[in-house]
Amino acid sequence: MFGKTKQPPIKSLIAQGTRIQGDLQFADGLRIDGEVGGNIRAVDGQSSLLIVSEVASVTGSVEADHVIINGHVKGPVLARELLELQPKAHIEGDVTYRSIEMHQGARISGQLRPVAADGSVEMPTLKLAANNR
Repeated sequence: MFGKTKQPPIKSLIAQGTRIQGDLQFADGLRIDGEVGGNIRAVDGQSSLLIVSEVASVTGSVEADHVIINGHVKGPVLARELLELQPKAHIEGDVTYRSIEMHQGARISGQLRPVAADGSVEMPTLKLAANNR
């Protein structure tokens, strides 16, 4: 699982006050503090980290191994390993993930779709709280 391996370093930054229009592809780590109008995708075959900070906004699809969101994303999100939604996260789009961590205050307007290790859509096992006694 992603948490057991070392996270890739942040090698790219889109600073606050910067607006980029167009699709982006990145390797290793990318932090967004500005605005992106386009799709953001990590290169396949190596671990990747994408951070969308509290002051950032993305209009387009997002895809990486480990995705941390605390800003606004308008479009689908795919976290191939782990998705972390921090308190000010706001996603308008469907979310696909292998593992998810969601803090109180985070919002999703869309469907949640867990995926298995082989990439197939996985239906989560639900347990009633009353049965855990």
